[in-house]
Amino acid sequence: MRLVCLADTHNQHHDIALPDGDVLIHAGDFTDGGTRNETNNFLNWIAAQPHKYKLIVPGNHDFFFEKQDQIDTIPGSVTLLIDSGININGINFWGTPMTPGLENWAFNKERGKAIGQHWKKIPLKTDVLITHTPPYGIMDQIGSGLKLGCEELAKSIDLVQPKLHLFGHIHHSSGSLIRENTEFYNLSILDEQQRIMHSPTIIDL
Repeated sequence: MRLVCLADTHNQHHDIALPDGDVLIHAGDFTDGGTRNETNNFLNWIAAQPHKYKLIVPGNHDFFFEKQDQIDTIPGSVTLLIDSGININGINFWGTPMTPGLENWAFNKERGKAIGQHWKKIPLKTDVLITHTPPYGIMDQIGSGLKLGCEELAKSIDLVQPKLHLFGHIHHSSGSLIRENTEFYNLSILDEQQRIMHSPTIIDL
């Protein structure tokens, strides 16, 4: 199974060349302002892609997806993951959009117990974890050197030990690394100046 993965496109999805694959995954911040028009533009674009499966996890810019009564607008070929999962050919995917913080962003939760309640929902048999935020200390450093990842998520990953953890959010730290039993991928396409600097990541399972 070939995964084609990206995050943090902020309305620039039309300018990104997508490789062929079986599962197309977007780990959040499809939009910039999270408006209905931006959201529909993205959904129409991703629904038109040839990949058999399309999984999306909203980011902190994707305000439209906080409106639960709008969830039925998702095209049938696209699976929205909000504290939920899907099994594809025996591989368990789980996605959640929560990001730590108390600012006026989408899916923000206070650090500690509040956001930890969402990570506790991650099933122990998760193979591919998709979040918008990185865990603390793993590709979560902004240009100033400050680390913005989630401490509670890092604890849950130690427990679950997924094969893959896919995320974005921190544009400055796009890349990959392997730690213990998990491969981590920061899928951010844009840099901190909102320029396209990276290509979608291909992962073969």
